[in-house]
Amino acid sequence: MTKPFELSAFEARQLIGKKKLSSLELVESCLGQIKKTNPKINAIVALDKAEAIKQAKEADRKTLKGEKLNLLHGIPVGIKDLNMVRNLRSTSGSLLNKDHVPINDDAIVKNIRDEGGIIFCKTNTPEFGAGANTTNRVYGSTLNPFDTKKSAAGSSGGSAAALACDMITMANGSDYAGSLRTPASFCAVTGYRPSPGIVPTVDSAVSLNPFSVQGPMGKNVKDTFLLLQAQSDINPNDPFSSLNAISLPDNLLETDLSSVKMAYSSDLGCAPVDKEIKKIFYKKIETIKSNFKTAINDHPNFLDIHNCFEVIRGFNYVSSHGKKYKNHKKLLGSNVIDDVEKGLLYNIEDLAWAHIEQTNIFKNFRKFFEDFDVLISPSASVSPYPHTKLFVDEINGKKMPTYKRWLALSYAPTMAIPCAWSLPCGLDHLNMPFGIQLIAPAGNDAKLSEIAIALENVLNSNNETKRPRPKI
Repeated sequence: MTKPFELSAFEARQLIGKKKLSSLELVESCLGQIKKTNPKINAIVALDKAEAIKQAKEADRKTLKGEKLNLLHGIPVGIKDLNMVRNLRSTSGSLLNKDHVPINDDAIVKNIRDEGGIIFCKTNTPEFGAGANTTNRVYGSTLNPFDTKKSAAGSSGGSAAALACDMITMANGSDYAGSLRTPASFCAVTGYRPSPGIVPTVDSAVSLNPFSVQGPMGKNVKDTFLLLQAQSDINPNDPFSSLNAISLPDNLLETDLSSVKMAYSSDLGCAPVDKEIKKIFYKKIETIKSNFKTAINDHPNFLDIHNCFEVIRGFNYVSSHGKKYKNHKKLLGSNVIDDVEKGLLYNIEDLAWAHIEQTNIFKNFRKFFEDFDVLISPSASVSPYPHTKLFVDEINGKKMPTYKRWLALSYAPTMAIPCAWSLPCGLDHLNMPFGIQLIAPAGNDAKLSEIAIALENVLNSNNETKRPRPKI
């Protein structure tokens, strides 16, 4: 018999609406799973059990009274520790904030709460989201549920690992260089990087930054899209919000893949990718490509993507963390220090060049999709690696020049302003989770999501590509 914590969010919400499952039953089931499993992987780092029970009882009261039930009514949602939650320790993984307890929710948390989501826990993240290994000096490391010697990736690693173990039914995340997509891949869950402005970002130091976005994570596409609907909003304090007030469909329908023109690439022409991961990727593509109208090995021209990314990211990190670096360097971790110091090396001419280069990358990307509906690549360049390593420093015997270079599969599309899904796609050569990302230009959220749910069904119908589950 299926236990409540094993249900998908969509299934649980339907059962709650039909009064066949109480929110209290679901929350207590998740709390039991947290108690049993979280000590093994350290995914959830702040927890208020009493508040969870209180919110669940209130949700059940509304259900029994026949009140209007919102999208996420009675559903427990994990919140990444970069987001502020009222009356719950919110540290951003930094010693600077180790005792911080906000009195207000931030905008995205408020949206989730307003749609009936039960907010009672925080998921682990690297300090200020810097890096793709979820570890920090406040809470320590989040471990991969499929092999606790390995990393859950990051920066949404706590959310991904908690979802993989059914401790929560859905979770929020954020993405710049792949912070949603990489941990989703490492932990065999689903993550979505929406177009800028779909989910408002109002607390950023630099508001004119379309590269960092908030987004949803779930056990499948339908769950993830449900959370996206709850997160989405038009907010005048996000300068991209009015530009991207795209109507999301109430119900996500499958597209006919036989009408979809698909491109695929193992490395996007610019990313270092482990040779075994490339082999696995091509093997997976062989199992699915007959479902599409066309399937062509091709990719956009990303030009000098690595230098472009480093300069613009350096600017954003100096803007966001320069004062912390100047006044509290000893309390910062090495990734934040590295990003700020690299950013300080650039001048106005470097920044001008980078923005011109990014514009050309964006134009190339848009031009490419005149011929294709979706671009598919691996979500991550390597198999999950030891959590004791802060980052991947070598691929195929070649040393990586920065701690971020191994993330080029994610940050290259980011610089072109995309929307992108990461879907579980079976196991890799080391029997660890393998994920693929589905990429399209920003503004195609509905269309890409309809492709994603159709492809998910194809993947889950094949033992070689269906979503694996951890045995922790």
